[in-house]
Amino acid sequence: MTDIAVPDRALPPGPLARLMRRKLAVFGLLLIALVVGGAIFAPLIAPFDPFQQNFDGLTIEGAPMPPGGAYPLGTDLLGRDLLSRILYGARTSLIIGVLANGMALLIGTLVGITAGYFRGWVGSILMRFTDLMMAFPALLLAICLAAIFTPSLWIVAMVIALVNWVQTARVIYTETTSLAERDFIAAERTLGAGTGRILFRHILPHLVPTIIVWGTLGISTTVLLEATLSYLGVGVQPPTPSWGNIIFENQTYFQAAPWLVFFPGAAILMLALAFNLVGDALRDVLDPTLRGSD
Repeated sequence: MTDIAVPDRALPPGPLARLMRRKLAVFGLLLIALVVGGAIFAPLIAPFDPFQQNFDGLTIEGAPMPPGGAYPLGTDLLGRDLLSRILYGARTSLIIGVLANGMALLIGTLVGITAGYFRGWVGSILMRFTDLMMAFPALLLAICLAAIFTPSLWIVAMVIALVNWVQTARVIYTETTSLAERDFIAAERTLGAGTGRILFRHILPHLVPTIIVWGTLGISTTVLLEATLSYLGVGVQPPTPSWGNIIFENQTYFQAAPWLVFFPGAAILMLALAFNLVGDALRDVLDPTLRGSD
């Protein structure tokens, strides 16, 4: 009896393997790892205390020191080491970015899934409120809210979350509305499944890829918004370093000492670009309609 050869069929690569095939995604992950590593190990990497005003950190004329020597990125107008402040400022930007984006995702997902599943008057009220929030310019609304409360790290995170949840809610609402009309959901209702089981066992798992993508892309938005609020003076307040208030504190020396604006600005750009690159790659990897393009 002859054996019948069965051709080997390799399993399709998983999401992580397909993500790592994308050079831009890998580059973005490396940038994120660089920033996160710098923030975590700032006490070990930073050459100076970020709050320390160094006597040799200013020139004889009282101007900031240019990059070089003991100060790789120069000093600010108070003689503080700019590299140390940028490293510690990464902590502030990352904490606010993750915290604010997490709250925005939670609010947006709850509003979107509730409106999309129940629809009727509940969905109408929630979506009309979402449309109302989208009608206000996010930056202007954030400035107004930040001006009402005493600025702090947690207040800034809350303010950013309150203006950033609407896009997530709209996307989640659209997908939930589509899922709620599928045959398998109708079958679950026929079998007597409760609302909680349908939402958490059948609808929410289908929304996880969308939530992951929007969560990754949203961090870049929150980092930029935090930097803008801090630059305008209604975000994280000095002496706590954040990339936005470093630019705010040193903007008057922009022409004489451009490195004071360039380096923190480059850090903001690098982190926002990194999360956008990873978010775009995750969207392509997790979208079933695009899997054949890998």
